[in-house]
Amino acid sequence: MPKPYEIFAALPTAVSDQLFAFLHEREKPLYKATIDTLAKQRKLRPIFVERKPRADRHNWMKEALGRKSNEAVAAHLLQIWLVGAHASLLCDFLDGLGIAHDENGTIESLPPAPTKEALVKAIDPLFEKHDPGVVVVYLNAFQALDENGWPTLGELLAEDSRLQLSTPAAA
Repeated sequence: MPKPYEIFAALPTAVSDQLFAFLHEREKPLYKATIDTLAKQRKLRPIFVERKPRADRHNWMKEALGRKSNEAVAAHLLQIWLVGAHASLLCDFLDGLGIAHDENGTIESLPPAPTKEALVKAIDPLFEKHDPGVVVVYLNAFQALDENGWPTLGELLAEDSRLQLSTPAAA
């Protein structure tokens, strides 16, 4: 099961662009605080990062958030982005499983794991209705952000090639 920082490291460029654009446009204080935190870790002045062209800045941020030391920040940003920008995806997934949720697709506590068959039945329509890259990130984040996750979802994430995050090339 990938950790939040590993999810960031494997984010497709198109998805990371969506994530950072959302934060830049709708969560400005969080976006700035993230830059400040990441810059200070690297002993840089935040203004140095802020002055980079947006594409370079976002690549730099993605790379920094893909480090283990930034796991908590990565988890927080994934949650904010998924709930803020993709609530309909979250709701569709939970509705497909018959799990009660609020209007943002969040739940109080994780119910017992559904069967693999029920998961496949809930996941397949997501690929038709939503951006497949976002679906993959959401399902991996759903599993990673809960302490225990669902064993059946973990098995599907490992078995179904559609659900796997690509791993960055080895250095």
